[in-house]
Amino acid sequence: MQKIDALPLRLTADATRVVVRPFHLGWQTQGGAPSRTQRITDAVLALTEAEVKAQLTHVLIGFEARHWQTRRVFMTRFAEIARLLKLDDRAISDARCQLIGAYFCHEYSYAAAALMNPSVVPHPDQSGIAKGCQRIVISLRAVGEGHISSIAFREGIITENGDLHLAPEPPFATAADALGDEEREQSGPVTIFRHPDSTLSGTVIFPITAAQANGLEDLRLVKFTHDDGSIEWLGTYTAYNGRQIQSEMMRTSDFRSFALCPLTGSAARNKGMALFPRKVNGRYMMIGRQDGENLFLIQSDSLTDWGEGEKILMPHYLWELVQIGNCGSPIELDEGWLLLTHGVGAMREYSIGAVLLDKADPSKVLRRSVEPILAAVDSEREGYVPNVVYTCGATRIGKMIFMPYGVADSSVAFAFIPVDEMLSLMV
Repeated sequence: MQKIDALPLRLTADATRVVVRPFHLGWQTQGGAPSRTQRITDAVLALTEAEVKAQLTHVLIGFEARHWQTRRVFMTRFAEIARLLKLDDRAISDARCQLIGAYFCHEYSYAAAALMNPSVVPHPDQSGIAKGCQRIVISLRAVGEGHISSIAFREGIITENGDLHLAPEPPFATAADALGDEEREQSGPVTIFRHPDSTLSGTVIFPITAAQANGLEDLRLVKFTHDDGSIEWLGTYTAYNGRQIQSEMMRTSDFRSFALCPLTGSAARNKGMALFPRKVNGRYMMIGRQDGENLFLIQSDSLTDWGEGEKILMPHYLWELVQIGNCGSPIELDEGWLLLTHGVGAMREYSIGAVLLDKADPSKVLRRSVEPILAAVDSEREGYVPNVVYTCGATRIGKMIFMPYGVADSSVAFAFIPVDEMLSLMV
């Protein structure tokens, strides 16, 4: 086994990273009685102005310093409640509006349990970057209360010399959201927006539709070049509602608005789909694992509809004997398509390997790694899920592959691997 030396930097779960999220109650009345939403709102409306100010002061003392523009968040939430209950808010004081909004919000620690399974792409803004450097966007799977997975981001700069510099996290995080509450229950595409005053490194994408209720898992980002030369950042992920999984796709051209689009077709029933960064032979292509065990090449004329694929890779070596899967989108090299893989061996130990696919015909496997290129070492075995190293995507800079990867489903580490060295590990 080849041991790749990780950088000393490590990202870990952090219970202090919190956001204010809407607190949803049952909107409908039951047995003719007022809904909980109506009951709570009526109780606040019945308070004297002095009581309102005293209770709002109590809330703000506890939470205003912990969040960005807390009063504005409360007012936004109140506006949603007012629409639902058809309130005439013209005679309601700002303090009373804020207090009503506060009763329908809650604080959520989005990365308290784990931080894992990253992917990385070139940043849309490369202005002012020195030669040999690249600005990047790293996506992270953050796990919080109730084992709910969300998508977080970190921006940074990498160099051809194997250096990584992450932009500092802002003191406050904000949740991207749709416009209006009515979109939460729909099953089709939903567009959400980053707050205009929030940085990408301070933005979190939470589940928003019923199909996503229990998590957005393992985003595999790729910088995609369309036939007309336009660029879009696309990412497949797993939507989980507590019972079923469904593959969906995030689409963005600027990391300010994000379309969350369910995928259709039989291939969308499974997780771990990874899109090629451009069309090949006039068709969109994905690497998937439709049977949960082997790797398939899936082709389509549509970005959102994916049917059955062609099996191209099966478990062969002992370290991948249980199952194999992709570790993100293929990376285009002169020699072919470099596809990082993961293998599961004895004791459910996850390792990372690599294969090289033919550039003109990606169904042809040219070479594959006999041994893992990265496996858990003793210092990396313990965590939320032990004995796992895993990545959802790497990127190339010069003659290096930069790979962020999850360690024991608990933290994120980073490594650079020379392309030549990577190729030499495959036969």
